[in-house]
Amino acid sequence: MTEQALFILASLAQGELHGYGIARDVHDLSDGQVRLTAGTLYGALNRLSEEGLVEPAGEQQVQGRRRRYYRITASGRAVLEAEVERLRRAAATLGARVAGRPASGLSQGLA
Repeated sequence: MTEQALFILASLAQGELHGYGIARDVHDLSDGQVRLTAGTLYGALNRLSEEGLVEPAGEQQVQGRRRRYYRITASGRAVLEAEVERLRRAAATLGARVAGRPASGLSQGLA
């Protein structure tokens, strides 16, 4: 899973958002490390939708502009939770290695 997709799922875990809201939340959530251009954002949303991880949640007209809202699906939430756990294990394994401690048993399932 790409970093952008992971942050999009995390953003939608808080509730429905429109595209610009997702981009702004991802920027804030990542302390500015992940910036989503319109092309990157909507390409990722299309892929996540095709994979059944997000879905459209309706549209709204605001000042003559259409806003499409998205929400995370149950499958998307499960994938997000699994990815967060995988990253926790990876961080523990790497932290142990950096600290010079054995990392036995921590690296299972990192592939």
